[in-house]
Amino acid sequence: MSDASGYHFQPGFIAHHLGELGTGLLRTLAISAIGMAGALLVGVVLGAISTLRVPIARQLIRVYVEVFRNTPLLVQIFFLYFALPDTGLRLGGFTVGWLSLLLWGGAYNVENFRAGFEAVEGGYVEACRALGFPRLAAFRQVTLPLGARIALPSVTNILISVFKNSSFMVAISYPELTATAVNIVAVSFRVFEMFLAIGVIYLALVWLMSLGAGAVERRFAIPGEH
Repeated sequence: MSDASGYHFQPGFIAHHLGELGTGLLRTLAISAIGMAGALLVGVVLGAISTLRVPIARQLIRVYVEVFRNTPLLVQIFFLYFALPDTGLRLGGFTVGWLSLLLWGGAYNVENFRAGFEAVEGGYVEACRALGFPRLAAFRQVTLPLGARIALPSVTNILISVFKNSSFMVAISYPELTATAVNIVAVSFRVFEMFLAIGVIYLALVWLMSLGAGAVERRFAIPGEH
């Protein structure tokens, strides 16, 4: 394919670099998987602590949420990768990748789960307590499963965003998918082919994740809720 500018689209160029893109994609999936799992765990645990109003810990969690929700992810990545070494703590690109995604996604999921837990109808908890369940047991048996289901749609959206935000690691030259494409472009100048290729890859993966998230949400939807 060509136009008046003389540009010629070369699909074979994409095929020639599929191996490199595949390696970059594996790195993207690795940091994303750890970041997503960690963000989910952080959200559940810290959201539960916030809901149970544990003294001091609740205030510390509030600070964490405010810091990571109200500063750009790119600044957080730069802080971990470039600023921390000044304190003597040096983290590699892979560690900064999954850790920054975990901290960013976790901050949003704390609020998602807290809101879900607090949305559980009080009558359910009161009935559980009336049966003699301690406060923590009532939370574990009633609030946690119901609140997690309520929070699920917003949580899955954040987890998908964690995956997409893995592309920010290009800023620290960690060779994930986007950085791999940028490096190929730097020596080949085939900008259209490379960014078309990774755009299609991201689109396909996010679409599959969205389908999966929708299936999970339908599976765990609370009967009678819409």
